Amino acid sequence: MGESHLTPRELDVIGALWRRGSGTVAEVLEELDEDLAYTTVLTVLRGLEQKGFVRHERDGRAHRFYPRAEAQEAATGLLDRIVDKVYQGSPVRLVAHLVEERALTAEEVGELTALLERLPGRAGPGDRRRRRGRRPTKSTPGETREEE
Repeated sequence: MGESHLTPRELDVIGALWRRGSGTVAEVLEELDEDLAYTTVLTVLRGLEQKGFVRHERDGRAHRFYPRAEAQEAATGLLDRIVDKVYQGSPVRLVAHLVEERALTAEEVGELTALLERLPGRAGPGDRRRRRGRRPTKSTPGETREEE
């Protein structure tokens, strides 16, 4: 894809396409929470097309827009940019921010733990502490250090 930078409005519009699978300007407009003009949505869709995020086909008298990539694929580039620009290249800081700023349910914490334990070639979060007999101590937001 072209530029990986999307404005908040572009994210709203492409999000509507991801939810629907495709859409005309009128259909996207119906999907949005904001009260926007038809021409505004069309302009945003054309911008997304120029950036390579959407394509269109003729559908009768209208154009039907389709996302060129799935949400997950597009998110990768966007998240890379956020990690680089906001979290100084540290994915750990991003995850720590999400964990600290959102009230995670016990189920979500379990899902995160299971995901970390499944990572290839990496021990689960509790394995290292058990092997070394150490316990983590919080030092600064998003970082931990280990105590003997």
